[in-house]
Amino acid sequence: MISFSCACSLCGREYEFTPERMLCDECSSRQTPDQPLMGVLEFRPSGELPREWDSLYLLPVERAYFPAVPVGNTPLWEPELLRRDTGFPQLYLKDDSRNPTGSLKDRASYLVAAYAKREGIDRIVVASTGNAGSSMAGIGAAAGIKIKLFLPAAAPAAKLVQSLQYGADLERVDGTYDAAYDRSMAFISTEGGLSRNTAHNPLTIEGKKTVSLEIYRQLGGRVPDYVFVPTGDGVILSGVYRGFEDLVSLGLADRVPHCIAVQAEGSAAIYRALNAGIFGDPVGSATFADSISVDVPRGGLFALKRLQRHNGSAVTVTDEQILTAQRRLSSRSGLFAEPAAAAAWAGFEKMKDRIDPEATVVVLITGNGLKDIDAAKKGVDSL
Repeated sequence: MISFSCACSLCGREYEFTPERMLCDECSSRQTPDQPLMGVLEFRPSGELPREWDSLYLLPVERAYFPAVPVGNTPLWEPELLRRDTGFPQLYLKDDSRNPTGSLKDRASYLVAAYAKREGIDRIVVASTGNAGSSMAGIGAAAGIKIKLFLPAAAPAAKLVQSLQYGADLERVDGTYDAAYDRSMAFISTEGGLSRNTAHNPLTIEGKKTVSLEIYRQLGGRVPDYVFVPTGDGVILSGVYRGFEDLVSLGLADRVPHCIAVQAEGSAAIYRALNAGIFGDPVGSATFADSISVDVPRGGLFALKRLQRHNGSAVTVTDEQILTAQRRLSSRSGLFAEPAAAAAWAGFEKMKDRIDPEATVVVLITGNGLKDIDAAKKGVDSL
C-alpha cells in the first residue's frame, strides 16, 4: 500500500501536515511581499500500488472521506478534424470541463473537502478569480461543508451565480485576485476555517495531479511526449508535474513529459521568471482570460522549480490568439473551452512547428466555455 510523507519543496525539511501548518516554518519566515509563496509543502508517496489502482490510491486522504460527487475520470478526446488540420495523428484533448462544476479545479476541491471531513472541519475559506470558488462551493455543497468565498467584483457572472447557487457565503472584493487572497487569509486568522487557497494549501497541488494519472492510464500506461498547460498561479502546472513524478518514483513510468506552461501575454510572471531564472517585481495583469490572470503567482516558485528540473518550456499568447483558439476548438472539435483553457490550444498552435508531428501531444482543457459567455461573445461578434 501507499504511505505519504510531507516535506518542504525548497529545503526538504519534513513536517506533519496539519490545518495549522501549511508552509515550511523556516522557509516561509523569509517570505517577502509581492513574491510567490516560500516553503510550499509537498506530499511524497512510497510503497506499492495494487495491480488494479485508480487515482484515489495516490491521494493522502482515505477513500471513505471523499464526498459522493463524480470528480475526475474526464475524457481524453481524439479530435479527428484537428488531427487532420494540424498533421498530428497523436493529438489529444484532456477535457476537464466535464467535471461537476465545469473545471479542473474540482480535483483540488475534492481532496480538500475530504481532508476537512476527516479532520472534522466545517468551514473552508477560499479566494478565487471564479473557478476555484465555484468549484469549492459545489464540492462543499456535496460534502455538507460551509464555504466562505472571496471573489473579485469583476469575476464573470456565471461563476458568481454558480457559487451562490451552491450556497457559498460570498464576499465580493474591489480589486484583483491578489486583494481577494489577502482578505481571505485575514479572515482565516480572525474567524478560522481551512484554507483552500491555491499553493498555500498543498492539497490543491496534490488533487490536481490526478489529471496526469488519468492521462497515463487513458494512454494505456504511456507518458505523452508533450503536455500543454494553461498557467496562471502555477498550481495546475505543478499538479501535472507531481502526477508524472509520482508515476516515475513508483516505477510505473521512466520519464516526465515535456510540459509547456502557456500564459496570457498580459499575465506572464512564470514565463518571465523562467527566462530570467528568478521572479522580479510584480507586473499588473491585463488579460480577459480571468482564470489565468494574476499579478503574483502564489504557486509560482514551486512551478518554476519543476519547469527548471524537468527542462520544461513556457510560451505566451495574446488575447486575440486566445479568442481565435477558442473559436477553432469549438468549430473543429465540438469542445467549447473558456478563454483560460483555450490558451492551451493557442500555445500548441504557436509551438507546433517546433514539435515532431509523430509526437504524442496532450492539450489540457481546464474549463467550460459557458463559464464566461461575455468573453466568448468577443470571438463571434465580428463574424
